[in-house]
Amino acid sequence: MGVVLGLPKRTLIVIAVLVGVIVLYVIGSNKQAGNANNASPTTPAANASQCRVTVTADVLKVRAAPDVKSAQVGSYKQKAEVDAEKVTQNGFRKLSEGHWVSNDFVKPIAGRDCG
Repeated sequence: MGVVLGLPKRTLIVIAVLVGVIVLYVIGSNKQAGNANNASPTTPAANASQCRVTVTADVLKVRAAPDVKSAQVGSYKQKAEVDAEKVTQNGFRKLSEGHWVSNDFVKPIAGRDCG
């Protein structure tokens, strides 16, 4: 067995693994903190002016454009709550740029302005 810096190889491997775990933990916590800073306002007045919907379908496909033949770019499960825009087109509600869902399978949350 080799000895580096006066420590056996096994000890060095354990230390390296622990350092790796700590680095990954720190990176993960920074990402979570960054997401918290980008979260939408939680004050009642701010929330009331935002459109938010609940998914009523078992699985709701998210499309790239307001067309059933458009590429699927995601999906939501039943009862998911999603921020949306007031824009509807061709029977679809716009969630964000390049994200549309069938308006038949979402229900505006009470007290939200979904136009």
